[in-house]
Amino acid sequence: MKGAKGKGAAKRDSLKPVDDKKVGKRKAPAKAVGKGKKAAKAAKDPNKPKRPPSAFFVFLEEFRKTFKKENPTVKAVSAVGKAGGEKWKSMSAAEKAPFEAKAAKRKTDYEKLMTAYNKKQESVVEEDEESEKSKSEVDEESGQDVGDDDEDEEEDDEDDD
Repeated sequence: MKGAKGKGAAKRDSLKPVDDKKVGKRKAPAKAVGKGKKAAKAAKDPNKPKRPPSAFFVFLEEFRKTFKKENPTVKAVSAVGKAGGEKWKSMSAAEKAPFEAKAAKRKTDYEKLMTAYNKKQESVVEEDEESEKSKSEVDEESGQDVGDDDEDEEEDDEDDD
């Protein structure tokens, strides 16, 4: 009993949680409760052009078709991806060239679309800035009195009492 108690006690002591403050270890800062990653992300614009696929993904589009014809029973997406990756690695630079050319063409098309999209966004932002002027700024520019008349009338009524 004596020997078992000594060994077991040592193991139990090592399994006890250690208070970080006493030992001096640093803890990661506590995360705010209730805030998920989705809350921090900005809303995506559905009109924004999608990024172009890389040369590998252009290759994979064609490879999927041939792979499904050769292996109609295989339904797993991962199997197609693994087989495509292996074939891509085994291809020479000359074999990859047509896919890289297609990817480059798609990239230039994407850049054109993005410049047009960015110009459109800039014009929308400028219009929003003009429309965001407060009503009082617009009234002041037109020479109208700002809507504080109600408060003045209440103060006058109190003075009459």
